[in-house]
Amino acid sequence: MSQFEERERAFEARFAHDEELRFKAIARRNRLLGLWAAEKLGREGAAAEAYAREVVRSDFDEPGDEDVFRKVQGDLTAAGVALEDEELRVKMRELLVVAAEEVSSTS
Repeated sequence: MSQFEERERAFEARFAHDEELRFKAIARRNRLLGLWAAEKLGREGAAAEAYAREVVRSDFDEPGDEDVFRKVQGDLTAAGVALEDEELRVKMRELLVVAAEEVSSTS
C-alpha cells in the first residue's frame, strides 16, 4: 500500500469517526432539549423521558434542525408556553455545546 493510500484511508477513518461523533452529539442535544422542554410542559419522570425520545425521533423527519425546532416549538405553543423562536434556537445551540462536550469526554 502506498503512502498516499495510507493517508487516504486515515483521512476516511477520521471523517467517519467525526461524523459518528457529530451524530451522537446531535442526538444527545435533542434528548437534552426534550428533557428541557418536558420540564416546561410540566412533565416529569417517565413522561419526560418519553417526550425526550419523541424529540430525538423527530430529527429523522428531514435533514437539519428545523424538524426538531418545529416539534418542540409546536408542542410548547400548543401547551400555552410562551417562548420566542430565537430563545429556542439559542437553547438548541447551548445544548449542542453541552452535548458535544459530553460525547467527546466519553469517546
